[in-house]
Amino acid sequence: MKKRYSRFDVSVPQMIVMGFAGLILVGALLLMLPISSQSGEWTPFIDALFTTTSATCVTGLTTLNTAEHWTFFGQVIIIGLIEIGGLGFMSIPILFYFISRKKISLSTRLVLRDSLNMESSGEVSLMRYIFKTAFLIQFLGALCFAIDFVPRYGWTKGLWFSLFHAISSFCNAGFDLFGDSMVGFQNNPWVLSIVMGLIIAGGLGFLVWYDLMGLRKKQRMTLHSKIALMMTGSLLLFGTLGFVVTEHFGNSLVVSDNVVNRFFNTLFMAVTPRTAGYYSIDYFQMTHAGLILTIVLMFIGGTSGSTAGGLKTTTFGVLLLKVRSIFKGQKHAVFGERTIRDEAVNRALTLFFITLSLCILATMILSVTETIPDVDQLGLEYIAFEVISAFGTVGLTMGLTPDLTLVGKVIIILMMFIGRVGIMTVVFSMLGRSRQDTNFKYPEETVMIG
Repeated sequence: MKKRYSRFDVSVPQMIVMGFAGLILVGALLLMLPISSQSGEWTPFIDALFTTTSATCVTGLTTLNTAEHWTFFGQVIIIGLIEIGGLGFMSIPILFYFISRKKISLSTRLVLRDSLNMESSGEVSLMRYIFKTAFLIQFLGALCFAIDFVPRYGWTKGLWFSLFHAISSFCNAGFDLFGDSMVGFQNNPWVLSIVMGLIIAGGLGFLVWYDLMGLRKKQRMTLHSKIALMMTGSLLLFGTLGFVVTEHFGNSLVVSDNVVNRFFNTLFMAVTPRTAGYYSIDYFQMTHAGLILTIVLMFIGGTSGSTAGGLKTTTFGVLLLKVRSIFKGQKHAVFGERTIRDEAVNRALTLFFITLSLCILATMILSVTETIPDVDQLGLEYIAFEVISAFGTVGLTMGLTPDLTLVGKVIIILMMFIGRVGIMTVVFSMLGRSRQDTNFKYPEETVMIG
Protein backbone atom coordinates (compact mmCIF):
# COMPACT_ATOMS: atom_id res chain seq x y z
CA MET A 1 0.00 0.00 0.00
CA LYS A 2 1.52 3.27 -1.07
CA LYS A 3 1.62 5.90 1.65
CA ARG A 4 0.35 8.77 -0.44
CA TYR A 5 -2.64 11.03 -0.26
CA SER A 6 -4.34 10.87 -3.63
CA ARG A 7 -5.70 14.38 -3.30
CA PHE A 8 -2.44 16.13 -2.52
CA ASP A 9 0.01 13.44 -3.70
CA VAL A 10 2.12 13.93 -0.57
CA SER A 11 4.07 11.07 0.99
CA VAL A 12 4.11 10.45 4.73
CA PRO A 13 7.75 11.62 5.19
CA GLN A 14 6.92 14.79 3.26
CA MET A 15 3.88 15.37 5.47
CA ILE A 16 6.00 15.01 8.62
CA VAL A 17 8.67 17.40 7.31
CA MET A 18 6.09 19.95 6.18
CA GLY A 19 4.24 19.67 9.49
CA PHE A 20 7.33 20.54 11.53
CA ALA A 21 8.39 23.23 9.05
CA GLY A 22 4.94 24.83 9.07
CA LEU A 23 4.83 24.86 12.86
CA ILE A 24 8.27 26.48 13.01
CA LEU A 25 7.32 29.16 10.48
CA VAL A 26 4.12 30.09 12.30
CA GLY A 27 6.01 30.32 15.58
CA ALA A 28 8.69 32.51 13.98
CA LEU A 29 6.08 34.94 12.68
CA LEU A 30 4.55 35.21 16.17
CA LEU A 31 7.91 35.79 17.85
CA MET A 32 8.75 38.52 15.37
CA LEU A 33 5.87 40.65 16.68
CA PRO A 34 6.69 43.58 19.01
CA ILE A 35 4.43 42.03 21.66
CA SER A 36 6.88 39.14 21.95
CA SER A 37 9.96 41.22 22.81
CA GLN A 38 10.52 43.20 26.00
CA SER A 39 11.88 46.11 23.99
CA GLY A 40 8.60 46.38 22.08
CA GLU A 41 10.46 46.21 18.77
CA TRP A 42 10.32 43.74 15.92
CA THR A 43 12.65 40.78 16.33
CA PRO A 44 14.76 39.93 13.24
CA PHE A 45 13.26 37.02 11.32
CA ILE A 46 16.42 34.91 11.42
CA ASP A 47 16.60 35.14 15.24
CA ALA A 48 12.89 34.39 15.62
CA LEU A 49 13.26 31.46 13.22
CA PHE A 50 16.30 30.20 15.12
CA THR A 51 14.40 30.35 18.43
CA THR A 52 11.27 28.61 17.13
CA THR A 53 13.36 25.92 15.44
CA SER A 54 15.23 25.35 18.68
CA ALA A 55 11.96 25.21 20.64
CA THR A 56 10.05 22.98 18.22
CA CYS A 57 13.04 20.69 17.83
CA VAL A 58 13.44 20.74 21.65
CA THR A 59 17.09 21.80 21.43
CA GLY A 60 17.75 24.83 23.62
CA LEU A 61 20.34 26.71 21.57
CA THR A 62 19.43 30.40 21.40
CA THR A 63 20.84 33.52 19.79
CA LEU A 64 18.78 35.64 22.20
CA ASN A 65 18.56 35.30 25.98
CA THR A 66 15.15 33.77 26.74
CA ALA A 67 14.80 35.48 30.11
CA GLU A 68 15.90 38.94 28.96
CA HIS A 69 14.55 39.28 25.41
CA TRP A 70 11.10 37.67 25.38
CA THR A 71 7.96 38.88 27.14
CA PHE A 72 5.49 36.59 28.86
CA PHE A 73 3.66 36.25 25.54
CA GLY A 74 6.87 35.23 23.78
CA GLN A 75 7.72 32.76 26.53
CA VAL A 76 4.25 31.19 26.22
CA ILE A 77 4.81 30.75 22.47
CA ILE A 78 8.19 29.14 23.15
CA ILE A 79 6.93 26.71 25.80
CA GLY A 80 3.93 25.85 23.61
CA LEU A 81 6.25 24.96 20.73
CA ILE A 82 8.40 22.92 23.12
CA GLU A 83 5.37 20.89 24.25
CA ILE A 84 4.18 20.28 20.70
CA GLY A 85 7.69 19.53 19.47
CA GLY A 86 8.33 17.13 22.33
CA LEU A 87 5.14 15.15 21.81
CA GLY A 88 5.33 15.45 18.01
CA PHE A 89 3.49 17.82 15.68
CA MET A 90 0.77 15.16 15.25
CA SER A 91 -0.24 15.79 18.86
CA ILE A 92 -2.36 18.78 17.73
CA PRO A 93 -4.75 16.95 15.34
CA ILE A 94 -4.84 13.83 17.54
CA LEU A 95 -5.76 15.91 20.59
CA PHE A 96 -8.50 17.55 18.51
CA TYR A 97 -9.86 14.12 17.54
CA PHE A 98 -9.85 13.00 21.18
CA ILE A 99 -11.67 16.11 22.39
CA SER A 100 -14.25 16.06 19.60
CA ARG A 101 -14.51 12.24 19.81
CA LYS A 102 -14.32 11.94 16.06
CA LYS A 103 -12.94 8.90 14.25
CA ILE A 104 -9.32 9.29 13.17
CA SER A 105 -8.89 9.02 9.41
CA LEU A 106 -6.63 6.46 7.75
CA SER A 107 -4.29 9.12 6.36
CA THR A 108 -3.83 10.57 9.86
CA ARG A 109 -3.10 7.10 11.23
CA LEU A 110 -0.40 6.57 8.57
CA VAL A 111 1.35 9.83 9.40
CA LEU A 112 1.05 9.15 13.13
CA ARG A 113 2.47 5.65 12.74
CA ASP A 114 5.52 6.92 10.87
CA SER A 115 6.04 9.84 13.25
CA LEU A 116 6.08 7.38 16.17
CA ASN A 117 8.29 4.89 14.29
CA MET A 118 5.76 2.13 14.84
CA GLU A 119 5.13 -1.02 12.82
CA SER A 120 1.82 -2.04 14.35
CA SER A 121 -1.57 -0.34 14.21
CA GLY A 122 -1.78 0.55 17.90
CA GLU A 123 -0.64 4.13 17.42
CA VAL A 124 -3.94 5.70 18.54
CA SER A 125 -4.03 3.94 21.90
CA LEU A 126 -0.33 4.73 22.33
CA MET A 127 -0.94 8.42 21.59
CA ARG A 128 -3.69 8.50 24.21
CA TYR A 129 -1.27 6.93 26.68
CA ILE A 130 1.44 9.45 25.70
CA PHE A 131 -0.85 12.38 26.48
CA LYS A 132 -1.81 11.03 29.89
CA THR A 133 1.72 10.05 30.88
CA ALA A 134 3.40 13.23 29.61
CA PHE A 135 0.94 15.60 31.28
CA LEU A 136 1.03 13.66 34.56
CA ILE A 137 4.84 13.61 34.75
CA GLN A 138 5.09 17.31 33.86
CA PHE A 139 2.41 18.20 36.43
CA LEU A 140 4.24 16.30 39.17
CA GLY A 141 7.51 17.90 38.09
CA ALA A 142 5.96 21.37 38.29
CA LEU A 143 4.69 20.65 41.82
CA CYS A 144 8.18 19.55 42.91
CA PHE A 145 9.73 22.68 41.38
CA ALA A 146 7.11 24.84 43.10
CA ILE A 147 8.33 23.67 46.52
CA ASP A 148 11.55 25.59 45.86
CA PHE A 149 10.52 28.25 43.33
CA VAL A 150 7.38 29.63 45.04
CA PRO A 151 9.16 30.60 48.30
CA ARG A 152 12.05 31.91 46.24
CA TYR A 153 10.16 33.97 43.61
CA GLY A 154 6.61 34.33 44.95
CA TRP A 155 3.39 32.63 43.82
CA THR A 156 2.94 34.07 40.34
CA LYS A 157 6.53 33.99 39.14
CA GLY A 158 7.28 30.81 41.09
CA LEU A 159 4.39 28.84 39.55
CA TRP A 160 5.21 30.06 36.04
CA PHE A 161 8.86 29.14 36.46
CA SER A 162 7.84 25.74 37.81
CA LEU A 163 5.56 24.97 34.87
CA PHE A 164 8.00 26.32 32.28
CA HIS A 165 10.98 24.33 33.50
CA ALA A 166 8.95 21.17 34.10
CA ILE A 167 7.85 21.17 30.45
CA SER A 168 11.29 22.18 29.19
CA SER A 169 13.02 19.48 31.26
CA PHE A 170 10.63 16.66 30.35
CA CYS A 171 10.74 17.56 26.65
CA ASN A 172 14.55 17.71 26.87
CA ALA A 173 14.47 21.26 25.52
CA GLY A 174 16.91 23.08 27.81
CA PHE A 175 15.22 26.50 27.65
CA ASP A 176 15.43 28.39 30.94
CA LEU A 177 14.19 31.65 32.44
CA PHE A 178 17.14 32.18 34.77
CA GLY A 179 19.57 33.46 32.14
CA ASP A 180 22.37 31.09 33.14
CA SER A 181 20.58 27.72 33.05
CA MET A 182 21.12 25.80 36.33
CA VAL A 183 24.39 27.44 37.38
CA GLY A 184 22.53 29.28 40.14
CA PHE A 185 21.34 25.93 41.54
CA GLN A 186 24.77 24.34 41.57
CA ASN A 187 24.47 23.75 45.31
CA ASN A 188 20.78 22.78 45.24
CA PRO A 189 20.46 18.97 44.92
CA TRP A 190 16.64 19.18 45.08
CA VAL A 191 16.27 21.24 41.90
CA LEU A 192 19.04 19.35 40.10
CA SER A 193 17.39 16.03 41.00
CA ILE A 194 14.02 17.12 39.62
CA VAL A 195 15.58 18.32 36.38
CA MET A 196 17.50 15.06 35.98
CA GLY A 197 14.43 12.97 36.74
CA LEU A 198 12.34 14.78 34.15
CA ILE A 199 15.13 14.58 31.57
CA ILE A 200 15.50 10.83 32.02
CA ALA A 201 11.71 10.32 31.98
CA GLY A 202 11.34 12.21 28.71
CA GLY A 203 14.47 10.78 27.11
CA LEU A 204 13.63 7.18 27.97
CA GLY A 205 10.81 7.10 25.45
CA PHE A 206 7.05 6.68 25.53
CA LEU A 207 7.26 3.18 24.05
CA VAL A 208 9.47 2.07 26.95
CA TRP A 209 7.10 3.55 29.55
CA TYR A 210 4.16 1.96 27.76
CA ASP A 211 5.96 -1.36 27.88
CA LEU A 212 6.95 -1.05 31.54
CA MET A 213 3.43 -0.13 32.64
CA GLY A 214 2.03 -3.16 30.83
CA LEU A 215 4.36 -5.74 32.38
CA ARG A 216 1.63 -6.92 34.73
CA LYS A 217 -0.47 -8.00 31.76
CA LYS A 218 2.30 -9.80 29.89
CA GLN A 219 5.26 -11.98 30.70
CA ARG A 220 8.14 -10.29 28.90
CA MET A 221 9.45 -6.91 27.86
CA THR A 222 9.99 -6.01 24.22
CA LEU A 223 13.49 -6.12 22.77
CA HIS A 224 13.35 -2.37 22.09
CA SER A 225 12.71 -1.60 25.76
CA LYS A 226 15.42 -4.00 26.95
CA ILE A 227 18.07 -2.39 24.73
CA ALA A 228 16.85 1.14 25.63
CA LEU A 229 17.03 0.49 29.37
CA MET A 230 20.40 -1.27 29.11
CA MET A 231 21.96 1.54 27.07
CA THR A 232 20.43 4.31 29.20
CA GLY A 233 21.79 2.82 32.42
CA SER A 234 25.18 2.03 30.87
CA LEU A 235 25.63 5.52 29.42
CA LEU A 236 24.64 7.21 32.69
CA LEU A 237 27.15 5.09 34.61
CA PHE A 238 29.84 5.54 31.96
CA GLY A 239 29.28 9.29 31.83
CA THR A 240 29.31 9.76 35.59
CA LEU A 241 32.51 7.77 36.08
CA GLY A 242 34.05 9.47 33.05
CA PHE A 243 33.43 12.96 34.41
CA VAL A 244 34.78 11.96 37.80
CA VAL A 245 38.04 11.07 36.08
CA THR A 246 38.22 14.00 33.65
CA GLU A 247 36.92 16.86 35.81
CA HIS A 248 37.62 15.99 39.44
CA PHE A 249 41.22 14.86 39.15
CA GLY A 250 43.28 18.00 38.68
CA ASN A 251 40.67 20.35 37.25
CA SER A 252 37.45 20.29 39.20
CA LEU A 253 34.60 22.32 37.72
CA VAL A 254 32.36 21.92 40.75
CA VAL A 255 32.98 24.92 42.96
CA SER A 256 31.47 23.43 46.11
CA ASP A 257 33.59 21.45 48.54
CA ASN A 258 30.49 19.57 49.67
CA VAL A 259 30.71 15.92 48.58
CA VAL A 260 26.94 15.65 48.01
CA ASN A 261 26.83 18.75 45.82
CA ARG A 262 29.86 17.58 43.85
CA PHE A 263 28.19 14.22 43.23
CA PHE A 264 24.94 15.77 41.99
CA ASN A 265 26.76 18.15 39.65
CA THR A 266 28.83 15.30 38.26
CA LEU A 267 25.71 13.20 37.72
CA PHE A 268 24.05 16.25 36.15
CA MET A 269 26.90 16.48 33.64
CA ALA A 270 26.24 12.86 32.65
CA VAL A 271 22.46 13.28 32.33
CA THR A 272 22.12 16.60 30.51
CA PRO A 273 24.09 15.67 27.32
CA ARG A 274 21.31 13.13 26.69
CA THR A 275 19.71 15.94 24.59
CA ALA A 276 18.56 18.04 27.57
CA GLY A 277 20.72 21.18 27.31
CA TYR A 278 20.68 22.36 30.92
CA TYR A 279 24.05 22.94 32.55
CA SER A 280 25.28 23.69 36.04
CA ILE A 281 28.92 24.30 35.12
CA ASP A 282 30.77 26.34 32.48
CA TYR A 283 31.64 24.04 29.57
CA PHE A 284 34.15 26.60 28.38
CA GLN A 285 36.32 25.64 31.38
CA MET A 286 36.00 21.87 30.88
CA THR A 287 38.99 19.68 30.06
CA HIS A 288 39.46 18.36 26.53
CA ALA A 289 38.73 14.84 27.72
CA GLY A 290 35.51 16.05 29.33
CA LEU A 291 34.48 17.84 26.14
CA ILE A 292 35.07 14.70 24.05
CA LEU A 293 33.01 12.64 26.48
CA THR A 294 30.20 15.21 26.33
CA ILE A 295 30.30 15.24 22.52
CA VAL A 296 30.02 11.43 22.43
CA LEU A 297 27.04 11.45 24.81
CA MET A 298 25.35 14.22 22.81
CA PHE A 299 25.86 12.35 19.54
CA ILE A 300 24.26 9.17 20.93
CA GLY A 301 21.35 11.09 22.44
CA GLY A 302 18.20 9.55 23.91
CA THR A 303 15.87 6.70 23.02
CA SER A 304 13.86 6.31 19.82
CA GLY A 305 10.24 7.38 20.25
CA SER A 306 11.08 9.87 22.99
CA THR A 307 11.41 13.65 23.27
CA ALA A 308 15.17 13.30 22.73
CA GLY A 309 17.29 13.54 19.59
CA GLY A 310 20.67 12.25 18.44
CA LEU A 311 21.65 8.93 16.91
CA LYS A 312 19.50 7.24 19.61
CA THR A 313 20.51 4.74 22.28
CA THR A 314 18.77 1.82 20.58
CA THR A 315 20.57 2.52 17.30
CA PHE A 316 23.92 2.66 19.08
CA GLY A 317 23.01 -0.45 21.06
CA VAL A 318 22.23 -2.41 17.89
CA LEU A 319 25.61 -1.38 16.44
CA LEU A 320 27.41 -2.61 19.57
CA LEU A 321 25.51 -5.90 19.47
CA LYS A 322 26.42 -6.36 15.81
CA VAL A 323 30.10 -5.75 16.57
CA ARG A 324 29.91 -8.25 19.40
CA SER A 325 28.33 -10.86 17.12
CA ILE A 326 31.13 -10.37 14.56
CA PHE A 327 33.83 -10.89 17.18
CA LYS A 328 32.02 -14.01 18.45
CA GLY A 329 31.69 -15.41 14.93
CA GLN A 330 27.89 -15.19 14.94
CA LYS A 331 25.98 -14.48 11.76
CA HIS A 332 23.26 -12.36 13.40
CA ALA A 333 23.12 -9.84 16.25
CA VAL A 334 21.48 -11.41 19.28
CA PHE A 335 20.25 -9.97 22.58
CA GLY A 336 17.92 -11.30 25.23
CA GLU A 337 17.37 -14.61 23.42
CA ARG A 338 16.11 -12.70 20.40
CA THR A 339 17.68 -12.18 16.97
CA ILE A 340 17.74 -8.61 15.70
CA ARG A 341 16.54 -8.30 12.11
CA ASP A 342 19.21 -7.64 9.50
CA GLU A 343 17.08 -4.77 8.23
CA ALA A 344 17.36 -3.05 11.62
CA VAL A 345 21.13 -3.58 11.69
CA ASN A 346 21.52 -2.17 8.16
CA ARG A 347 19.37 0.82 9.07
CA ALA A 348 21.50 1.47 12.16
CA LEU A 349 24.70 1.33 10.10
CA THR A 350 23.22 3.68 7.51
CA LEU A 351 22.08 6.15 10.16
CA PHE A 352 25.46 6.13 11.84
CA PHE A 353 27.32 6.79 8.57
CA ILE A 354 24.95 9.52 7.35
CA THR A 355 24.69 11.37 10.66
CA LEU A 356 28.45 11.28 11.27
CA SER A 357 29.11 12.53 7.72
CA LEU A 358 26.53 15.29 8.14
CA CYS A 359 28.10 16.47 11.41
CA ILE A 360 31.58 16.47 9.84
CA LEU A 361 30.33 18.48 6.85
CA ALA A 362 28.57 21.03 9.08
CA THR A 363 31.70 21.38 11.22
CA MET A 364 33.81 22.00 8.11
CA ILE A 365 31.44 24.73 6.89
CA LEU A 366 31.30 26.49 10.25
CA SER A 367 35.08 26.31 10.58
CA VAL A 368 35.17 28.58 7.51
CA THR A 369 32.30 30.95 8.36
CA GLU A 370 32.81 31.30 12.12
CA THR A 371 35.64 32.69 14.23
CA ILE A 372 37.23 30.68 17.02
CA PRO A 373 38.11 32.89 20.02
CA ASP A 374 41.80 33.60 20.47
CA VAL A 375 42.11 31.53 23.62
CA ASP A 376 44.89 29.11 24.48
CA GLN A 377 44.08 25.42 23.97
CA LEU A 378 40.81 26.17 22.13
CA GLY A 379 40.44 24.74 18.65
CA LEU A 380 38.01 22.88 16.41
CA GLU A 381 36.16 21.38 19.37
CA TYR A 382 34.62 24.84 19.90
CA ILE A 383 32.69 24.39 16.63
CA ALA A 384 32.24 20.61 16.72
CA PHE A 385 30.64 20.90 20.17
CA GLU A 386 27.99 23.28 18.81
CA VAL A 387 27.27 21.17 15.72
CA ILE A 388 26.81 17.93 17.67
CA SER A 389 24.72 19.79 20.22
CA ALA A 390 22.42 21.04 17.46
CA PHE A 391 22.12 17.65 15.73
CA GLY A 392 21.49 15.86 19.02
CA THR A 393 18.90 18.55 19.90
CA VAL A 394 20.85 19.02 23.12
CA GLY A 395 21.30 22.76 23.51
CA LEU A 396 24.63 22.81 25.34
CA THR A 397 27.01 25.48 24.12
CA MET A 398 30.54 26.75 24.60
CA GLY A 399 29.41 30.24 23.60
CA LEU A 400 29.40 30.07 19.79
CA THR A 401 25.63 30.32 19.13
CA PRO A 402 25.07 33.98 20.17
CA ASP A 403 27.91 35.06 17.84
CA LEU A 404 26.93 32.96 14.80
CA THR A 405 27.03 34.54 11.35
CA LEU A 406 23.99 34.36 9.08
CA VAL A 407 25.38 31.27 7.36
CA GLY A 408 26.19 29.73 10.73
CA LYS A 409 22.64 30.30 11.97
CA VAL A 410 21.20 28.64 8.86
CA ILE A 411 23.49 25.62 9.26
CA ILE A 412 22.61 25.19 12.95
CA ILE A 413 18.89 25.58 12.14
CA LEU A 414 19.15 22.79 9.57
CA MET A 415 21.06 20.58 11.99
CA MET A 416 18.42 21.06 14.70
CA PHE A 417 15.61 20.36 12.24
CA ILE A 418 17.23 17.20 10.87
CA GLY A 419 18.13 16.02 14.36
CA ARG A 420 14.50 16.26 15.54
CA VAL A 421 12.61 15.14 12.42
CA GLY A 422 15.11 12.41 11.58
CA ILE A 423 17.65 12.16 8.80
CA MET A 424 15.86 9.23 7.14
CA THR A 425 12.54 11.09 7.13
CA VAL A 426 14.17 14.16 5.57
CA VAL A 427 15.97 12.08 2.92
CA PHE A 428 12.83 10.10 2.01
CA SER A 429 10.81 13.33 1.79
CA MET A 430 13.25 14.69 -0.81
CA LEU A 431 14.14 11.58 -2.78
CA GLY A 432 11.15 9.33 -2.29
CA ARG A 433 11.42 5.74 -1.23
CA SER A 434 11.30 2.83 -3.63
CA ARG A 435 9.78 -0.36 -2.25
CA GLN A 436 10.08 -2.44 -5.41
CA ASP A 437 11.54 -5.85 -4.64
CA THR A 438 13.86 -7.54 -7.12
CA ASN A 439 13.69 -11.28 -7.72
CA PHE A 440 17.27 -11.61 -8.84
CA LYS A 441 20.76 -11.11 -7.41
CA TYR A 442 24.01 -10.20 -9.15
CA PRO A 443 27.01 -12.53 -8.80
CA GLU A 444 28.89 -12.18 -5.51
CA GLU A 445 32.51 -11.07 -5.26
CA THR A 446 34.84 -10.51 -2.31
CA VAL A 447 36.14 -7.08 -1.26
CA MET A 448 39.11 -6.74 1.11
CA ILE A 449 38.06 -5.16 4.41
CA GLY A 450 40.46 -3.94 7.09
